[in-house]
Amino acid sequence: MGSVYGKNIKVSIFGESHGPAIGVVIDGLPSGFEINPEIISKEMGRRKPTSLVYSTNRKEADEVEILSGIYNGKTTGTPICAMIKNKDCKSKDYDNLVSLIRPGHADLSGFVRYKGYNDIRGSGHFSGRLTAPIVFAGAIASQILAVYDINIGSHIDSIYDFHDLRFDHTQITKEQLIMLRSMDIPVNDRSCRESYLEIINDAKSKSDSVGGVVETAITGVSAGIGSPIFDNVEARLSSILFSIPAVKGVEFGEGFGITTLYGSEANDSFYLLDGNIYTRTNNNGGINGGITNGMPIVFRTAIKPTSSIAKEQDTVDMKKGSDAKLKVKGRHDACIVPRVVPVIDAASAIAILDLLIEHYGLEGVNKGR
Repeated sequence: MGSVYGKNIKVSIFGESHGPAIGVVIDGLPSGFEINPEIISKEMGRRKPTSLVYSTNRKEADEVEILSGIYNGKTTGTPICAMIKNKDCKSKDYDNLVSLIRPGHADLSGFVRYKGYNDIRGSGHFSGRLTAPIVFAGAIASQILAVYDINIGSHIDSIYDFHDLRFDHTQITKEQLIMLRSMDIPVNDRSCRESYLEIINDAKSKSDSVGGVVETAITGVSAGIGSPIFDNVEARLSSILFSIPAVKGVEFGEGFGITTLYGSEANDSFYLLDGNIYTRTNNNGGINGGITNGMPIVFRTAIKPTSSIAKEQDTVDMKKGSDAKLKVKGRHDACIVPRVVPVIDAASAIAILDLLIEHYGLEGVNKGR
């Protein structure tokens, strides 16, 4: 089933955008870890629509009902099941999409794959609404990782053609990542916030949308985690990152930019400090041979412009078998990038926890507290 992720912990997402509820089942977590509901609420709040210009007008409380797996505030070791009810649905906005294919969406591919039985309301199971359960699962995983001082944070590296300051890949601090998680538009250069909002507002005024790039850092992961070839750290992270709707690319360290360097520039030279091994640069993003080297894991994720736009587009009417025009109705984000940031953080936490359990085993993770 395509909606299940993980080898050692299994994360299964269920529901549709305009169905009664969406949710997640998380199996394989270690027992006895304290879970703070306030941290869960904070993370869910980061993903929720806001009053800012980029955000959809759909207002969902995203209050999580935990049905199992946590007792007296701690994980029991049995599956966690959580449900989030859908309360602000306007399904009539999608009545015309029974036959009209929205450019950029999964309408055609989903129709063919499921023989026309897929739920089209709000894009059904293909919707970005299904990232809310990922954020919940990530809020659980990140609290377990925090016990080992593993921290994850992201900034919006670019919106359209405007860029923020990138991370210094060798000098990323826990405090820096925590600060980014507290910002509605997380940026390293605070002046970028208003520029980003202006770009988004301009696109919205033209009935259009914009995308961008998110740069993420993970600190505190020790060297030696992961495996080569098919089960490497890049593959495991990329797999869950590409499950996020609108993600079109992932690059680690310098990524494609490393091709413009000589080998002598691209290689991360080593040095000793207080008995520990570090690299002077981090062009490989903290990973060599698919295995962590102890430096911060750094990667960038490309987010496409929101597909649902009010501007008229060419399409096909499947019922009539003819070309057609379409203006997408409904409530949509002019830029999905700010709301994708907490989803990327959450997905990363799930992947890293899965890798740690594989490396140390459940008992090893428990003993390491």
